[in-house]
Amino acid sequence: MTREQQIQVFLSSLHQNLCQLFAEQDGGKFEFDPWTRGPSGTGLAGRGITAILEDGQVLERAGVGFSDVSGTSLPPAATARNPHLAGRAYRAMGVSVVMHPRNPNVPTSHMNVRFLSAADTWWFGGGFDLTPYLVNEVDVVAWHQAAAQACAPFHPALYQHLRKTCDDYFYLPHRGEARGIGGIFYDDLNDATAQFGMSWERCFEFMQKVAAHYRDTYLQIVRARYQLRYGDREREYQLYRRGRYAEFNLVLDRGTLFGLQSGGRAESILMSMPPLVRWAYRSPDAELDARLMPYLTTLRGHDWRARAEV
Repeated sequence: MTREQQIQVFLSSLHQNLCQLFAEQDGGKFEFDPWTRGPSGTGLAGRGITAILEDGQVLERAGVGFSDVSGTSLPPAATARNPHLAGRAYRAMGVSVVMHPRNPNVPTSHMNVRFLSAADTWWFGGGFDLTPYLVNEVDVVAWHQAAAQACAPFHPALYQHLRKTCDDYFYLPHRGEARGIGGIFYDDLNDATAQFGMSWERCFEFMQKVAAHYRDTYLQIVRARYQLRYGDREREYQLYRRGRYAEFNLVLDRGTLFGLQSGGRAESILMSMPPLVRWAYRSPDAELDARLMPYLTTLRGHDWRARAEV
């Protein structure tokens, strides 16, 4: 198989595996919505599968999307960092995951792994991050331990670098707060990347490690939290904080911009949005704010890899 065929096979298998495992956890079923795009005015062509589980017992909305698209010209969201590639044809493949659990004790999670090529240039990108509402520090520690373990075989400084990149990216500057407690995030990873450059084979291996550590760690957190009790107070706060998640996705997220600018399928691009959100002028709960907000402000960048007490 060619390199791109290897990636396509892996991503397709990952998509199926994630849907199977999270459907089993929820007890519901994903709806699979295959789509194709032919040549159009935007020059975009390709295919994908958007898998959606809605109104489940555990997952209020879960979206797992696979896409493999080609275009005649890279959109601005991609060339802003690589202006020398403007106007080039490209191919982009990836799996994107967003989980919005019903129980406020279970954090929202996001994971993305992707590959993009344009002529003789290729990159890998991706990562995962966690957005708690009723934060449990044990989960924060487990999340960052998993992120560090995914990075460890590749470079001793990789986790710290990708963790900072994640903290910087998933941040709402107009609010002065992070979207969540972070994780790892990377763009434009290839054999020419300064300090962390890796061969195609090593980058592909890293893609697989990132996906596996996300899957295993998030399932562990869901299983530990989804049966915890909560009431109207906690639910109202969860819906309020989901507004920040929607705010980031619509205003700042480069993946959303890339998809829309390239003429992608809006339903699939916006599957990441929370199913229910409560927009409020002020927070409904100062006490719950006092528990959560330090993790999104003063503790942003803290090294959570040390084991926390249960």
